Amino acid sequence: MAGIVEPQCHSQQAHPSSLYARLKSRLHIEGIHKILKTVNGWSLLACKTHVCVFAICWLCFCDTTLSVFWLYDKINTKSSPQIRNPPSDAVQRAKEVLEEISCYPEKHEAKELRRIVTQPHFMALLQAHDVVAHEVYSDEALRVTPPPTSPFLNGDSPESANGDMDLENVTRVRLVQFQKNTDEPMGITLKMNESNHCIVARIMHGGMIHRQGTLHVGDEIREINGISVANQTVEQLQKMLREMRGSITFKIVPSYRTQGSSCEDLPSTIQPKGRQIVSRPPIKDKMSVKIYVRAQFEYDPSKDELIPCKEAGIRFRVGDIIQIISKDDHNWWQGKLENTKNGTAGLIPSPELQEWRVACIAMEKTKQEQQASCTWFGKKKKQYKDKYLAKHNAVFDQLDLVTYEEVVKLPAFKRKTLVLLGAHGVGRRHIKNTLITKLPDRFAYPIPHTTRPPKKDEENGKNYYFVSHDQMMQDISNNEYLEYGSHEDAMYGTRLETIRKIHQQGLIAILDVEPQALKVLRTAEFAPYVVFIAAPTITPGINEDESLQRLQKESEILQKTYAHYFDQTIINNEIDETIRHLEEAIDLVCTTSQWVPVSWVY
Repeated sequence: MAGIVEPQCHSQQAHPSSLYARLKSRLHIEGIHKILKTVNGWSLLACKTHVCVFAICWLCFCDTTLSVFWLYDKINTKSSPQIRNPPSDAVQRAKEVLEEISCYPEKHEAKELRRIVTQPHFMALLQAHDVVAHEVYSDEALRVTPPPTSPFLNGDSPESANGDMDLENVTRVRLVQFQKNTDEPMGITLKMNESNHCIVARIMHGGMIHRQGTLHVGDEIREINGISVANQTVEQLQKMLREMRGSITFKIVPSYRTQGSSCEDLPSTIQPKGRQIVSRPPIKDKMSVKIYVRAQFEYDPSKDELIPCKEAGIRFRVGDIIQIISKDDHNWWQGKLENTKNGTAGLIPSPELQEWRVACIAMEKTKQEQQASCTWFGKKKKQYKDKYLAKHNAVFDQLDLVTYEEVVKLPAFKRKTLVLLGAHGVGRRHIKNTLITKLPDRFAYPIPHTTRPPKKDEENGKNYYFVSHDQMMQDISNNEYLEYGSHEDAMYGTRLETIRKIHQQGLIAILDVEPQALKVLRTAEFAPYVVFIAAPTITPGINEDESLQRLQKESEILQKTYAHYFDQTIINNEIDETIRHLEEAIDLVCTTSQWVPVSWVY
């Protein structure tokens, strides 16, 4: 090679020419070229004598150094060994062994081997081996995620600052495959995280994915049937999942996150403490209690702009019983209707979210009303602003926000009180008197108290209890009256003690009271059955009387405001038919299991 000065060696151990030949035969030609080029440069720049060059060459090219170079070269050029897939039939082989040794029942070794192979722990070990071999080392699994190897050949190993391998940055990808041949939803909702990765947001209890256990909350989805989810919206992906049929394959990065407990494992009482949507830590308890609630508002997910996935929502009406499956998401609970055969859960708004929604609507309505009535004069405008802010801050306290009422199912029992609600003039008094006259051994009406003086033929305790004004006012201040009022300078009212006396006689107390009285009556002590007597149906062109229209309007207002208290609604188109339906309803409720507020039991 040009510029290379071959050393003259006087030692009898090795001649320079033979050393050079050994060097070229034992080292990579590219490596020796670099070394000799470096030595030649040193000889030209610093070392003018052949002795110095010879010393450097002798140091670099002795047997020990050449062996090190050769070892390095072999390691650096050695390719990764072919991975041999371990068999995944250990259980089957164990069965074959047992069949084989069954031919030698008398041999001690055969008995010992049978005892070992048939032990539960050993069989479980073989099953675990087959699962790992198939899920991690099968051809399909290796094609997606090669198993980790200890030596990192032909490249640098990912090491941390302290020299240890950094395995935290190694992404573990899995393939998840299942069949979807029906219109049944998959039962999952998706979301995009801060890094714009598609994440499984929630899994519907009882849905297809939940039953198969193939995905978990927090799993990152990379591909769906080979289609990358990158640069796609959640709506597009949900639509894709709805329309897919046949074999569906997900490429995912498992979350390995501990799955939250469902409400079937966690007992809780629905008691929203605030009016804001706040994060609360999950309650952990080892008891297993199913939670049921009665819906106190109507909900249609197709009209909800806040729900993450409209198809995942559950539509329900006032009075529907819902089993709560999960409260993991503080804005969206998972539940399912109790009377449906389909076991799939869906999304329902949490109490906090519903209260927030109602409050925002009320505040916006108040703002619009105030803006419509405000004036452009500066002084008036300032007064309006101060007035609005006061209402804005107190809106939560003014609203009677209702969402869900926790209930429990009890065996058949007799209701103590029959409460008739309805518009004034709808016929409640006639219904009450008819039932008492027809069934005096079953129903009774609490005799009211009054402060007016008794008439000539009136007896105390027959039609009225006569008390002094001071006594009645004292009892009212002690909360001993269900309701009271005044008429022609006299006070009238229904005392709670008179209702209790009817119960003590084994009779059902009939009350035709105002809806506000339900706040006192809806307790285990009075156990009311609330029936709303609705106004007759108005047929256009036939019965358009103004009084009927007024009755219909008042009835609609009552039903809209207090429907969540009603156990039964009967339209009073014909009075005798209404009474018959009412009797049947009472007989049914007293002989079948009933959903009652949980406060009646605990």
